[in-house]
Amino acid sequence: MTELPFRQIHLDFHTSEHIPLVGAEFDAEEFARTLDEARVNSITCFARCHHGLMYYNSKRFPERIHPNLVNRNLLLEQIEACHKHGIRVPIYTTIQWDYYTAVRHPEWRVIGPDGQLSGTKPYEAGFYQDLCVNTPYRDFIWAHVEEMLEMLPVDGFFFDIVKPYDCSCRYCQQGMKEAGLDPTKEADRLAYNKLVLDKFRLELSEFVRERNPDATIFYNAGHIGPFVRESKDAYSHFELESLPSGGWGYMHFPLTARYARNLGLDCVSHTGKFHTSWGDFHSFKNKAALEFECFRMLALNCKCEIGDQLHPSGKIDKYVYELIGSVYSQVEKKEPWCRGAKAVSEIGLLTTEEFTGERVPVATAGAVQMLQEAGHQFEVLDTRSSFDAYRLLILPDGVRLTEAAAAKLDEYVAAGGKLIVTGLSGLNPEGTESALKSLGVRLKDNPQLADDGLPVGGRQVGDFLQYVDYILPREAIGKGLPPTEHAMYIKAVEIEAAPDAEVLADVVASYFDRTWEHFCSHRQTPSSGKVVQPAVVRNGNTIYFAHPIFTLYHKNAPRWCKQLLLNAIELLIGQPLLSHNGPTTVFATVNEQPDANRWVVHLLHYIPERRSQEIDIIEDVIPLYNLEVAVKVPAEVKSVTCVPEMRPLEFELLDGTLRFTLDKVHGHQMIEIAFA
Repeated sequence: MTELPFRQIHLDFHTSEHIPLVGAEFDAEEFARTLDEARVNSITCFARCHHGLMYYNSKRFPERIHPNLVNRNLLLEQIEACHKHGIRVPIYTTIQWDYYTAVRHPEWRVIGPDGQLSGTKPYEAGFYQDLCVNTPYRDFIWAHVEEMLEMLPVDGFFFDIVKPYDCSCRYCQQGMKEAGLDPTKEADRLAYNKLVLDKFRLELSEFVRERNPDATIFYNAGHIGPFVRESKDAYSHFELESLPSGGWGYMHFPLTARYARNLGLDCVSHTGKFHTSWGDFHSFKNKAALEFECFRMLALNCKCEIGDQLHPSGKIDKYVYELIGSVYSQVEKKEPWCRGAKAVSEIGLLTTEEFTGERVPVATAGAVQMLQEAGHQFEVLDTRSSFDAYRLLILPDGVRLTEAAAAKLDEYVAAGGKLIVTGLSGLNPEGTESALKSLGVRLKDNPQLADDGLPVGGRQVGDFLQYVDYILPREAIGKGLPPTEHAMYIKAVEIEAAPDAEVLADVVASYFDRTWEHFCSHRQTPSSGKVVQPAVVRNGNTIYFAHPIFTLYHKNAPRWCKQLLLNAIELLIGQPLLSHNGPTTVFATVNEQPDANRWVVHLLHYIPERRSQEIDIIEDVIPLYNLEVAVKVPAEVKSVTCVPEMRPLEFELLDGTLRFTLDKVHGHQMIEIAFA
């Protein structure tokens, strides 16, 4: 496995052909020295940008060199200067966004099923004119990559914008017909495009490795998810692009990191120095936000990468790198307790992305949020993952199961594993019946249907307040909640419990659904008091929620949904791996370094706030005092130490549970648990 440096920069240089004197103020030594002083040890630099222009002295494609580039050896001098300072330099080139190519070769562009060219329209600003790699454009890419390997010292490649499109260009239509697929069907078009992209990545990586076996290789689609499995061998590592203020949000990174880190490759996470997103020139992220984003990367076993964009003049901005250096100098001190670390987790969360394709799948995001707020230690999985390492699996709201996947889960439960299933999860691919024998529930016959002919239960239909019912928890599942009805803004899936199953909560119906003919007050109709079916059912090692509690939590965060889940987890597995007495804004992880015979607990307390209409902001660090932490440990503990400060802590170890108290947590604190 490729071991990545911890302190990286991704340097954009998408520079218009209308800007003069490009690179005129570039100073190679100043460039490399500024990076070194900011404690940077890897920087991705640009060979070719989204404008389609090149920044090295190309012999094969001189017409593509930026017309106003003062120094045609810009990229080469960046690489050589950085290498003198011990800084590696992977090379960036664009793939599916290239304005120069798209304008000159519209026949190579993605064509949508409506016959329109995909991406930026002719009279709109932007270079997002999508190119298809199933066209002769592919030949240019191969020649371009070959030339870089011949002309430049190549540490690695960052191939940007390699992502799926619904393409109906003549090359894709012909390919689909030859593959026995129907181009008129969206599912067939998307399946074919995935085959094209998987083949593209695997073949291009083979081409690179034949010429430079040590080069790192990454293909960027703005996200890492189940779609990478078939072409994983094309990657040397994963880079998780996730600018919290740039469209991804603060929930995207932990979701994708908890999935990607289980695929066997080293991971680096990719935020930005920008206040908003890429191309936000002369803006600065708040230092507290940049700290949180980098320290959370470490807590989730990722290396750090900060995005920047070089000014067209080529002069590096010392103030940007003073900001970056103020954070990377801290990262450098923390690295010994992060190197080679692996997560210690007891819960596996299956992602609905496998079925929906969403970058931030709603139900999975709601589940991640709930589990993080409670300090649970978990991974994000798909149905092809191994389940053996987890005490508990959670299927959130929409995980459909093939016969093989259902059998795999039933075997997991039969072997003693615990299972929580919610909403429409656990059904067969057609959605007609439960695929899990271990669940202890069955779908009712003749459920209530919506106008589209599908059952209302378990999914939002029409107005968010139209189909509402109520949950009445019984004692075991209702700890911490008043013993009364609680609103559920999406109706329960209509189910019946098996005779030997235990009902933990009931569904109470409203008087009627809200329509133009009968409505009550401003919002949903109140409870009728009539129990109509089970809401939560336990069957041995499994608990089923008839409501999509994770979708509801992502939508508007009802605390009772989270409390019901946490109670269900406690019923199934008892005391969690880690617990604390702090607020739900604490972010906590447990990692292990087997070679050092120690665990490392990460505790972060930074609070993103929606101070603006568009983005979450972190500006202030709010310290916590007297934080009590309990960790279930596998062996005798020798010492507990705050690191990197090397400040020992008093601790108590009783019946396998380690307890210690931190007098103060200011932003990020790591605690080393050294075993005897």
